[in-house]
Amino acid sequence: MYNTNKTVERIKLVAKQKNLKISDMLNACEINKNALWSMKSRGSWLHANNLAKIADYLDCSVDYLLGRTDDPNLHKK
Repeated sequence: MYNTNKTVERIKLVAKQKNLKISDMLNACEINKNALWSMKSRGSWLHANNLAKIADYLDCSVDYLLGRTDDPNLHKK
């Protein structure tokens, strides 16, 4: 199954690579500022539409964030 910690780490990695602040991303996506903390510490999942908002903001695929592929640009092909 999917790993919430891996998803959070990938979100942070892509944001860092693009020089984006997590707080700015969450605000722009209208997601609670504690959402990633809940994912990492409690194993809680975001709603699919929120994960899609993050992927769109980061310009990567949901599949990449979920760890289903190592290609962050899969959706661009």
